[in-house]
Amino acid sequence: MTDSDWMRLAIAQAREGIAAGQSPFGSIVVLGDRAIVAAHNTVWLDTDPTAHAEVNNLRAAARALGTIDLKGCTLYSTCEPCPMCLAAIHWAKVDRLVFGASIADAASAGFSEMPVPASTLASLGRSPLAIEGGLLAEECAGLFREWKDAGVGRSY
Repeated sequence: MTDSDWMRLAIAQAREGIAAGQSPFGSIVVLGDRAIVAAHNTVWLDTDPTAHAEVNNLRAAARALGTIDLKGCTLYSTCEPCPMCLAAIHWAKVDRLVFGASIADAASAGFSEMPVPASTLASLGRSPLAIEGGLLAEECAGLFREWKDAGVGRSY
């Protein structure tokens, strides 16, 4: 599968989250040519401000692989990770992060994002994480409109 194929699976996760009354973020963890786990935000469902798609995925991937060391994995996220998620991705030793929409897109949709680009944070922290942004960016940013149109749109 290609990066675009994996991102479309993350987008499908975000849509599942929207349908479940959650915020429009999805991600998937991939090792080699196989998906390990895919998840969406469950912040409101779990009453947990840390239950972002990326964090949910890191927790599930670590359990599935039996290790907290996720070297060799790529995490695909529909949106540029917030600083909390970026730090968790770094600590899990994920090799590569690929995201779609930007932090600015999330902020425009009403989310209280910290305007620190993932690449800046990784650089300041001397993280070896490879970061690629903008994959299917318009489709990923469109999730915010779908979320608002579904009447789920409450920001945090």
